[in-house]
Amino acid sequence: MISQAELDKLIAKGQIDANDVLLLRRAMNGDDHRISANEAEALFQINDACAGKGNEWPDFFVEALVDYLVNQADPRGYVSQEHADWLIAQISSSGVAKSATELEALVKVMEAAHSVPENLEVFAMEQVKQAVLSGEGPTRRGGELEAGQIGRAEVEILRRVLYACGSDDAVAISRTEAELLFDINDAVADASNDASWPDLFVKAIANYLMASRGFQSPSRQDALRRESWLDDDTTDVGGFFGKILSGGLRGILSSYNDDGEDRLKRQAADITASETVTADEADWLAERIGRDGQFADAEKALLLFIKTESPDIHPSLKPLLEEVA
Repeated sequence: MISQAELDKLIAKGQIDANDVLLLRRAMNGDDHRISANEAEALFQINDACAGKGNEWPDFFVEALVDYLVNQADPRGYVSQEHADWLIAQISSSGVAKSATELEALVKVMEAAHSVPENLEVFAMEQVKQAVLSGEGPTRRGGELEAGQIGRAEVEILRRVLYACGSDDAVAISRTEAELLFDINDAVADASNDASWPDLFVKAIANYLMASRGFQSPSRQDALRRESWLDDDTTDVGGFFGKILSGGLRGILSSYNDDGEDRLKRQAADITASETVTADEADWLAERIGRDGQFADAEKALLLFIKTESPDIHPSLKPLLEEVA
């Protein structure tokens, strides 16, 4: 465990090098190989106080937080609401992540975890939304991108967050996630965006509209009673969801037609395997696309995909589909 005297000395120095990182690594591993709450707090004190940071610091900082929040969790891999709130408070100021290193720590925690509270995921996606709207923030690459424009780094953050875990313990994209993606798309509708943005937008929204909702991870409470689920290596949530977002538009539908579909049906009595867009979803989509009075390229691509792939077009969508025909 790092002593207060060592911590004070490091903070007073105002910079952290490879030797300091080695010292911290040894101190925090200790005899029990566990990072304490005080040590986790110390990581942020050092990160905030030291203007000069060697190349070794970001990796150590992120790794230590993943150990504390994910690997030491009970049950392992399930981030508690208390820890999620603590992490958001530590890494942000006025709702914005203070640095790229802290934003990376947030995303890494989500990627390493089996489940995180929804507000952690929403906070991560909001970082991209705020950066796009304001033109400022840790994703802006030193002012290279203007407000109202989304770059590859920001698309990749969104992709990683969506890969990491669907909100409400669901594999399918949630309404909350879809709303945030539409908010971002509205903000960048007229810009010269990175080519990866329309691709991610269409796949994610189509997944929300047409995906099966039957596959669910256990809640934190359930996991406390049956942690053996975590050792079931036949359950590949990441692979299933990753195929949806990485296999092209056809990958959206083929993901529900592979060998895993029967298993998903058996696991949930209320599974919905239909690709039909329901009345509620159609009304929501019509309202979202028509909100700003224009069709962005990504929205046109989404409508064309639905027109081609959905077996039953709801009446609410037909006027929109006719406009992009």
